[in-house]
Amino acid sequence: MQALPTYDDVIAATARLQGHAHRTPVLRSSTADARWGAQFFFKCENFQRMGAFKFRGAFNALSKFDAAQRHAGAIAFSSGNHAQAVALSARLLGMPAVIVMPKDAPAAKFAATRGYGAEVVLYDRFTEDREALTQRLATERGMTLIPPYDHPDVIAGQGTAAKELLDDVGALDALFVCLGGGGLTSGSALAARALSPQCKVFGVEPEAGNDGQQSLRAGRIVHIETPKTIADGAQTQHLGQYTFGIIRRDVDDIVTVTDVQLVDGMRFFAERMKMVVEPTGCLAFAGACAAATAGGLQGARVGVIVSGGNVDLARYADLLRGE
Repeated sequence: MQALPTYDDVIAATARLQGHAHRTPVLRSSTADARWGAQFFFKCENFQRMGAFKFRGAFNALSKFDAAQRHAGAIAFSSGNHAQAVALSARLLGMPAVIVMPKDAPAAKFAATRGYGAEVVLYDRFTEDREALTQRLATERGMTLIPPYDHPDVIAGQGTAAKELLDDVGALDALFVCLGGGGLTSGSALAARALSPQCKVFGVEPEAGNDGQQSLRAGRIVHIETPKTIADGAQTQHLGQYTFGIIRRDVDDIVTVTDVQLVDGMRFFAERMKMVVEPTGCLAFAGACAAATAGGLQGARVGVIVSGGNVDLARYADLLRGE
């Protein structure tokens, strides 16, 4: 295992992403501020290329490939957003890509991944080991495996979202970040500790999949069964070695929210801010709302990273109708 990535790696990733990743907007909502008694700053990665923050980490990692790696290409496993990110990054950098995806991933994510030119290999997330399958294919084809979160270059790339947020709005009292495998949370923590040292950083998980919370409490990586939650981007079973190392050192706490709270977040974004946000993308906001409701954020400056907007529209409509 290499050394943990640092804020210097986030700065280097910022340079690599210049002219490739969008500098996504930071939006405000007077309704959110009034309802929850805090000042909210929404970093809208649902407007990032391919619709999610994952482009940052994937492009940063693939852009560091040498000539031989570029010729053989990249391989990844993902429930959807990392899949699209690697596929698009590979196309932009002129290399082949293979993506191992669960059979039950949203149809829109399948279509987008194939649309970016990647070969898709399907597996059953409840009965097959995606990491073992991907590693076998990587060995057979000589491709470089880029995991969705536990990779120094991926973590550094994801940290650029929080860096941009803090560069744009200044110091924050709290920063809420969605937590699956921990790439965005750990990268965001690197940026927050450097740019806003007093900011409290919170990872937010689905209640049904609180492996990160358990890991932080236990002081070791806890493995769980695949959680059943509408937050398909956070159906991870464990944190990574790199992500846990940073989270244990730099993240103040990990909190959980229910699927009902995620739907409430989706509805708020749609009705009040006119944005389509996927369930996983609502984790941070749901966590911030819960903390504010409990009285912990009165008058605080609160950063919320809205991680993505890739959701099947039929499923989106069903969730908003309560089906």
